[in-house]
Amino acid sequence: MQVIINVIEAIYGFLWNDFIVLPLPSGGTLGLPLLAILLLPTGLYFTIRSRFLPIRLFPQMVRVTLERRGRKGSGALSGLQSLIVSTATRVGMGNLVGVVAAISAGGAGAVFWMWITALMGSATAFVEGTLAQIHKEKDPLYGGYRGGPAYYIHNFMAKRRGGDTKRRSLLAIGFAISGLICWCGISQVIGNSVSDAFENAFHIPPLYTTIVLVAISAVIVLRKNATVKVLDILVPVMAGCYLIFTLFIMIKNIGQMPAVFSRIFSEAFGLRQVAAGGFGAVLMNGVKRGLFSNEAGSGSAPCAAAAAETDHPVKVGLMQAFGVFIDTIVICSCTAMIMLLAPENVTEGLVGMDLLQAAMQYHSGSFGVVFIAATLWLFSFSTFIGILFYARSNVSYLFGDKWLPQTAYKVLALIMLFIGGLAAYTFVWDLGDVGIGLMTLFNLAVIFPLSKQALDSLHDYEEKYLGRRKKEK
Repeated sequence: MQVIINVIEAIYGFLWNDFIVLPLPSGGTLGLPLLAILLLPTGLYFTIRSRFLPIRLFPQMVRVTLERRGRKGSGALSGLQSLIVSTATRVGMGNLVGVVAAISAGGAGAVFWMWITALMGSATAFVEGTLAQIHKEKDPLYGGYRGGPAYYIHNFMAKRRGGDTKRRSLLAIGFAISGLICWCGISQVIGNSVSDAFENAFHIPPLYTTIVLVAISAVIVLRKNATVKVLDILVPVMAGCYLIFTLFIMIKNIGQMPAVFSRIFSEAFGLRQVAAGGFGAVLMNGVKRGLFSNEAGSGSAPCAAAAAETDHPVKVGLMQAFGVFIDTIVICSCTAMIMLLAPENVTEGLVGMDLLQAAMQYHSGSFGVVFIAATLWLFSFSTFIGILFYARSNVSYLFGDKWLPQTAYKVLALIMLFIGGLAAYTFVWDLGDVGIGLMTLFNLAVIFPLSKQALDSLHDYEEKYLGRRKKEK
């Protein structure tokens, strides 16, 4: 066991610790983890190649998201449903605790770099989502479609081998295994975060909270197609309530808003931090939060994107790009505003959920503490349901079209959820981070050479739909 833990920690350090450390003129340093070195240029590359799609086609993102497609009884998801599933996993505890950590370490300026990173990540999410649609296949177990990186990696490697699609790709197998490892690790983290939040807010023993959480989760995930139905209701409600509550706080403190935005922009470029050598912390904490909250490049969301039924692959790609906007520009910004609108003396010396709960108590009294605990529960619960939807296609790729492996993985995830609710095991948390890091490496190795398919599809979409719309006008 100690050897396994040492291996996990070594891989974690390789992926997540500073890979390159650059000196800054101010005397500080800028640490760049390997994943940031890979994901940032990827986002910039796809943003340029797509001719700044996140900005140029933003109205199209909204328009296609509001379309409802998918034949009744086909088992396939509509594009909007696939967006809801991917949003369920993107919008998680990272939108709460992660943003708190970024601002605590990097100051208000980290929010600006979080926004910039999200804009670039939107282009990566578009490419992933479009490729997932192009390479999807029928799902004989659940109905509808399935796919994701394991499938487009498989097809890419098969083509390189001369068209041998029967032989499985080691790269695709590596992605599928990494995903299953990641989602088991996340299950443990979810259980621990929810039980801690309820113990702090309501003084409920972790055992009771965990039993209820696991029981409700089991009723949903062990049924054939209950996942999407639950998320269809849960995700819009939880995200909408959080947004409305934040807007209420912003309106209540409208006089402070100009100062908050001024602080974000001034600290973003280190006007205060450069003198203290802290610009690296500002930049990288915002970048990390943006990269790892919206999951663009990791290959998670394409597992949901592939399940959608649509008349053009690009429509799903645009929805996935819009999902990054929802996660980072909207939800993460809500958390940032709640924090930045609270006086510094209220949150001084606090970290994590304690800091956020203190800010909420300042804004709304005891109701704010209850609200944030309930919000964390909903965000975390929806993430758990969503990642088990992702797992479907990866389990099928590894073990074929059989119910036993599907059920076995769900039971394993429920066990990890239960264990996490009772105690925190650091190496399991690291295991989740190692999983998503390896997923990202496997995914990025293929989406660059495959990106031409997504960009050609974008060109076709613009000619067929936007060109026709222009003629009609």
